[in-house]
Amino acid sequence: MFEKVVLVTRKTRLSELVVRFNTKKQAKFYVERAGQDFTGFEAEDDTYRRAVDALRAQLDVGLPVQQVDRSLVPTFLFTGKELVVAVGQDGLVANVAKYVGDQPLVGVNPDPERFDGVLLPFLPAKARGAVLRVLEGKGHFRQVQLAEARLGDGQRLLAFNDLFIGARTHVSARYQVRYGGREEAQSSSGVLVSTGAGSSGWLSSVFALARGLTQQTGGVPGQPWKLGWEEARLAFVVREPFVSRHSSADIVGGFVTAKDELVLESRMPQGGVIFSDGMEEDFLTFGAGATARIRPSEQRARLVVP
Repeated sequence: MFEKVVLVTRKTRLSELVVRFNTKKQAKFYVERAGQDFTGFEAEDDTYRRAVDALRAQLDVGLPVQQVDRSLVPTFLFTGKELVVAVGQDGLVANVAKYVGDQPLVGVNPDPERFDGVLLPFLPAKARGAVLRVLEGKGHFRQVQLAEARLGDGQRLLAFNDLFIGARTHVSARYQVRYGGREEAQSSSGVLVSTGAGSSGWLSSVFALARGLTQQTGGVPGQPWKLGWEEARLAFVVREPFVSRHSSADIVGGFVTAKDELVLESRMPQGGVIFSDGMEEDFLTFGAGATARIRPSEQRARLVVP
């Protein structure tokens, strides 16, 4: 069933600095000149490299192991016969999950003292057991609902946590929105669409803002929306909608299902984008005339759990 193990890694902060400044010595000079402690960068890098080395030894299960950097995942050809292991922060698992289809994904926490590990249930020493259980057909999985944005030309973008539809910079986003049988022109800071997995993140900050303002102005705050990771629905909110002669703010949030899509038509001549999971590398151009249909994806992430 599986032909190889794909080990997805990421660059550490130190390795990214070395790429930027060419040498470790120059990176150290930059960090220390900014008043920061360079030993923290070195310790993090050393811990991660040792974790990856230990993990590679654990993955000697009789299949070839191919190591791939996170930056190459969007263009990596997954055939459906890979067992994928991601070692890094929670965000690495979230971003890899969008590209691997329904292949099992094992999240490994290389540094429990630094990373919360909500999506990283295995330490390097325990990864071998998780992989063997999957190979033997005895693995346990959690099916996580993904969000999908699809343009009229067929381009598609998936999100594990959330989609952002708006302007690339901090100018107002202009678009026509259709939802629940209603339609209106809007000008706002963009539209946030959250999955169940992402509902405790960016979406929760919107409710925190609304709660704080409501309390300060004498109102009674509402309860934040909570979605299960497996729920086949999404939540959307319009960020800072502006009411004018040319824009309205009657459609400010709701739940998106396969039968009740959210449809946005761009009115931005330039700079319109759809971002996925806060990654600027994962985006679709959303310029004037482009129409995006937002809905729960038929594809789900298949996370291996203990």
